[in-house]
Amino acid sequence: MFAERLDRARVAMTQQGVDTLLLSVGADLPYFCGYEAMPLERLTLLVVPREGDAHLIVPFLEAPRVVERPGVFDLVPWRDGEDPIVLAVDLIGAAGTAAVGDQTWAGFLVDLVAALPGTRFVRASEVTAPIRSVKDAAEVEVLRAAGAAVDRIAADLQAGAIPLVGRTEADVAAQLGRRILDEGHHRVNFTIVASGPNAASPHHEAGDRVIRAGEGVLFDFGGTMVGPDGVGYCSDITRCVHTGEPAPGFAALYEVLVGSHAAGLAAATVGTPCEDVDAAARTVIDDAGYGEFFIHRTGHGIGVEAHEHPNIVVGNKLPLVPGHAFSIEPGIYVPDRWGARLEDIVVATADGPDSMNRADHRLAVVDG
Repeated sequence: MFAERLDRARVAMTQQGVDTLLLSVGADLPYFCGYEAMPLERLTLLVVPREGDAHLIVPFLEAPRVVERPGVFDLVPWRDGEDPIVLAVDLIGAAGTAAVGDQTWAGFLVDLVAALPGTRFVRASEVTAPIRSVKDAAEVEVLRAAGAAVDRIAADLQAGAIPLVGRTEADVAAQLGRRILDEGHHRVNFTIVASGPNAASPHHEAGDRVIRAGEGVLFDFGGTMVGPDGVGYCSDITRCVHTGEPAPGFAALYEVLVGSHAAGLAAATVGTPCEDVDAAARTVIDDAGYGEFFIHRTGHGIGVEAHEHPNIVVGNKLPLVPGHAFSIEPGIYVPDRWGARLEDIVVATADGPDSMNRADHRLAVVDG
């Protein structure tokens, strides 16, 4: 599998005139070789020439964590006191163009640029993103399992099985994190719990505000679930509940949101440009008079990373193809008052959009 992924990368490198692919920390590394590097000040670097063997440079103390994969890469450990840039330069050789991982530490790139004055550096995502963005059947099944896991947590929130009133946002967020792990995820990526006016901040950090009766609470959470290939794939879901009957204004806002989500989902068909999916969801909110309060894109790609390509946003003319996985998540945020968002993960298929999340879209009303 990893060898096949590297073969696809080499085809893309040939098409784009890239001589060497350099992958350090970030999601590209585990996707293409099965090893996830710790974000250390010590260099880890997968060097993939367009022709010839790939080599994985790792700190010696990290080498025991690497699953060696003959035929995929040769392991090159280095010890403290050695200069790993020298090892990298020797393997890169006289490459005219090197594609470097977008999340590579700037200090390492500065050193490589200085040591290879004849090499032009470009973004590795130009090579890797189109490959990673199209999921195969096995990847989709991991996304589906991860989606079902967070669905179960969302269903408990909607049923009132997780107490809210009288608890701090941070306390509820910690419970959601434990549930994410209990549901089979390898790690927690984020747990947004935003109550009352805090929900008007899309990426609110759960804090010491106590959740009260008679207000909306926005929950956005997800984690990483490891698949059969040993690589982790992400879940991401957003649902809202109301602690007691909602005010008419909030209920009306939420109904617009449900309509926007449905329109975006219906538009997410193979061949449709990403920006048209965004427009379908956005038009519903615009027509209802809430346009100024929808302040982000309709969706983002998802897979090894919680946010990756393709983005469902104005200006992205990329047509959807079978295997594209992405969120549909319109939101309406009225500053200092309230906010709401509704999010599912969707995979484009020849038979139409396939949602990885099945939790109820309606606004759940709970006693507390």
